[in-house]
Amino acid sequence: MTSAPVAPGTPGHPETASAPEPEWKRVHPVSPLVRGWIALAAIAYFVGRDRVEALFRNEGGSSPLPAGTPVLWAVLGLVAVLLAIAVIFFLSWWFTRYQVTSDHVRVRSGIIFRQHRQARLDRVQAIDIVQPLLARLFGLAELRFEVADAGESAVRLAFLPIDDARSLRATILDRASGAEPEAGPGTDGAAPATASEAPEFPILALTPGRVAGATLLSGNTIFLLLGAAFVAVLAAVTRQGISLAVFIPVALGAAGGYWTAFNSAWNFRAAASRDGIRIRYGLLDTRTQTVPPGRIQAVAVSQPLLWRLTGWYRISVNVAGYGTGATSEGAARTRLLPAGTLEEALQILALVLPNPGSDDPRGLFTAGMAGSGEAHGFTVSPRRARWVAPLQWRRSGYALTETALLSRSGRLWRSLAVVPHERIQSMALEQGPLARKLRIADLRLHSTPGPVAPRIRQLDTGVLRQLFDEQSLRARDARRRDRTERWMHRETATGPAPVPENPPAAPPADPGTPPPATPGSQPNEERP
Repeated sequence: MTSAPVAPGTPGHPETASAPEPEWKRVHPVSPLVRGWIALAAIAYFVGRDRVEALFRNEGGSSPLPAGTPVLWAVLGLVAVLLAIAVIFFLSWWFTRYQVTSDHVRVRSGIIFRQHRQARLDRVQAIDIVQPLLARLFGLAELRFEVADAGESAVRLAFLPIDDARSLRATILDRASGAEPEAGPGTDGAAPATASEAPEFPILALTPGRVAGATLLSGNTIFLLLGAAFVAVLAAVTRQGISLAVFIPVALGAAGGYWTAFNSAWNFRAAASRDGIRIRYGLLDTRTQTVPPGRIQAVAVSQPLLWRLTGWYRISVNVAGYGTGATSEGAARTRLLPAGTLEEALQILALVLPNPGSDDPRGLFTAGMAGSGEAHGFTVSPRRARWVAPLQWRRSGYALTETALLSRSGRLWRSLAVVPHERIQSMALEQGPLARKLRIADLRLHSTPGPVAPRIRQLDTGVLRQLFDEQSLRARDARRRDRTERWMHRETATGPAPVPENPPAAPPADPGTPPPATPGSQPNEERP
């Protein structure tokens, strides 16, 4: 009996069987110390405090032990604790290994309870290089691979030398992009070569004055002023000085908000590279984020009330794996622009949506961020919506392009949400009793968890029903044509669609009728 031939790449193929498995590597030996220094300091504090107090306490009694015995036992106990911690740290380092293949990143860890984590490269949503303060002293960095798992990192490599972390990030992004791997030297094509860091092109950098001004003009200032006014009124009414103590938690909350905003925006720099958008920021703990193309699910451009004085805007995004952004770290990770001018905001939008699908993208985004009315194709709320939104009914609305759906709202706190068609997960029409009476409704666009919650507010019910039906078909067609998961592959979402080998013959066209344009071509493109 003749066996069927085995295709290359399958387990039974001779070349596949002879190909060696990629090497399992270990993190830096100092990694356990960098990870567990807080616990080590806490143990030293609680144990050492009691011991020091016992040594210096003198109540006039004599010790039953010979002189110097307490000190000896204290030293021996400290040495035993340090040895136990050293053994635990060594075992933690020894049993933590990682492997990078052409398709996966794998990490094995654990001494008693073993853990094996794995992430597919084509599902990596973002890669971060994080350097806590102590890690920066040792020249180390933590590498995080984010996938769509509701905000928890699928893989954490802590800690690697900073150069190794950058090289590994470049290798993973290169393989995740779908580019053809190159053979490494001396491997006879068995293993792909390590990729080099992709060159980047700086886009913008925030000055310290901009960061300080944006922090002082943030919502924390409004919260602090309202809290101070409330405490002053309460003290005047009750005539009790103790009422001023209520201001202490208000001041502490505002101070924490100021520090979070200042620390996450300090030294902020944005750059564009082949691998996507690259963001750097941080005062004590520095972070470098790389978001590959096509991973951003939704974008929001907002302008707080006090920022109307300076003309600054903030840009936040939803990325699968970053979570809701409820924590200070999550909010910083989901922010592509902490505070920027209109021109800088347009530059970031151009990186996020390189193909806006509009003949006048600048005018369209400007009208979405600061305009009102029906200019640039926006459909706004009907006049009867002023009963539920007296200030923003002329601003609430949406606009459609070939590639995205835009939704704007807010008169005092302006907001613009941009969702690519292929990133819309689902939609829901919502209508309350008063809205039903006024024949208006809201359309909620469901995205991955994040700070952006796209919603079209107070529009005519018939208009939204038509948009609901048309957008369902539009999103389905966009998802079918989307190829951004492998952005360096031969075909991308903006490239030409695959051509069949034997296309059907087209019917004869009338004389003078131009040939139909294919996806990815220009309407006036000349064809041979």
